[in-house]
Amino acid sequence: MQRSIAVLSLACLAAACGDSSGDGDASSGDTTADASASMTNADDAPSTGDDGPSDDDATTDDPTTFGDTGQDTSVGTATDADSSGGTGELELPPPDGGLDYQLGGAYPPPEGVTIVSRDRNDAPVGEGVYDICYVNGYQIQPDEERFWLGEHPDLILRDDNGDPVIDPDWDEMLLDISTPEKREAIAAIVGEWIVGCGTAGYEAVEIDNLDTYSRSMGLLTEDNAVAFMVLLSSAAHDQGLAIAQKNSTELVPRKDEMGTDFVVAEECNRYEECGDYIDAYGDAVLMIEYREGDFTAGCADYGTMSIVLRDLDLVTPDDGAYVYDAC
Repeated sequence: MQRSIAVLSLACLAAACGDSSGDGDASSGDTTADASASMTNADDAPSTGDDGPSDDDATTDDPTTFGDTGQDTSVGTATDADSSGGTGELELPPPDGGLDYQLGGAYPPPEGVTIVSRDRNDAPVGEGVYDICYVNGYQIQPDEERFWLGEHPDLILRDDNGDPVIDPDWDEMLLDISTPEKREAIAAIVGEWIVGCGTAGYEAVEIDNLDTYSRSMGLLTEDNAVAFMVLLSSAAHDQGLAIAQKNSTELVPRKDEMGTDFVVAEECNRYEECGDYIDAYGDAVLMIEYREGDFTAGCADYGTMSIVLRDLDLVTPDDGAYVYDAC
């Protein structure tokens, strides 16, 4: 599906991101957390949501504003990439760059880190770091429910009783991407957030919950998810931003169709999926592990890749549950 001129115009006119929370999830500082609490794209566990700390006083009525960060955003080497109709050249994460995953709150990166992913409400790090902007594109942040229910109730996926369909793992409403018209309407909104990421100085975006269809009670399909990602990839590329496939190994064969440029993979060592991503994306695969054993195995098997060990809630260093390690 090609992105319509109307959607392109809305995204290009926008210069703002909205309010959302970080990517913390089930409470655990123990990197050996049980599989039932783990963030993953595997069939028996949930894909990462964005359910972390939030500001109750944030702009929940209008999640489309993004402050001026004033950051210097110069980064490393440009890399040619398939841009699906956008720019012919995109910057990808530096191969084997030190990685940190800061979705639960921004803080100065540890020494040696050259790639950082942060929630779209946080400013990018800036000079010397490849900055990735996290966007929950397929589901609704709990602190944004008022916006969607009040302004766009027709874009929320609903069951036969007319009630919103809820992701049972992260307690988030699902967006209704079941028709071309609704996909374009949602992409116009999420596209504004992507524009805001570019305006703030990010080099790339990662769109979470690509596998929402698997939790939709059969109301959404893989084809719906892929078609929506096509729109978001186009929005990102129009801004000169690379875009990541977030988890969902089952959709790797549709990489070219989706227009995704690199991978953010949670627990791919735990579920033996890293090789599938590498086969399709080469060294443009970022690995996040939440259990020390999986992290150690990943460092042994993929020592030339970007791998980080983090605590499950992705808390900041001033929290006693904070965990960070790199190969």
